[in-house]
Amino acid sequence: MPRGRYSLHDPHDHTPLGEEHFHCAPGPSGWRYVAQRTTPSGDHAGSIDLALDELGRPIRLEVNAASWQVRGAAIDGVTWVRTDPTGTHATEGNAPAHAFTGTSPAFLVATARLLRLTPDSPSTRVRLVALTDPVLAPRTLDQSWTLLNSEAHATDNGPLTVDEYQVSALDTGEQHTVHISGDVVLAAPGIELEGLETPPSTFS
Repeated sequence: MPRGRYSLHDPHDHTPLGEEHFHCAPGPSGWRYVAQRTTPSGDHAGSIDLALDELGRPIRLEVNAASWQVRGAAIDGVTWVRTDPTGTHATEGNAPAHAFTGTSPAFLVATARLLRLTPDSPSTRVRLVALTDPVLAPRTLDQSWTLLNSEAHATDNGPLTVDEYQVSALDTGEQHTVHISGDVVLAAPGIELEGLETPPSTFS
């Protein structure tokens, strides 16, 4: 069960946004990721609990940030309920999308798991519902994912396969690179892996 810590920062001006302390593991029904977020000063800032089925679809998502909460799942596309900080108002939403995304590294692993690209795969378009900070406002967006390279690196615990993806935002044309090994993001815009207690899990 990988357990570790990501540091998060603004990908444009590198302003520190805090840290995400996580653990994750594959299971008989898919994959689960649980994390707590802290601010740069160390205060609690939110949490995420994401469970995927064996095909990479989100079967349960709960995200908390700035006292807002979103619960969602892949139902008729993706469906969610967003609750305000007072807990008195809840709004339901639905979109013809494949999955959720956001600033958590979990969403990058989840999208890669959903697409299951190989170096021979063509660029693949995916529609996602982004939960935007700081109030988890939902926004539908389209991305294109390409697996550029999959390379094994020697480590003390055996070979570690690192997948290099090119992710393109289809509305702006902006492109960036994401490096993932198993169920851990090694590097991505705004994300740095600061510590990892156990090696990444490998998916069958």
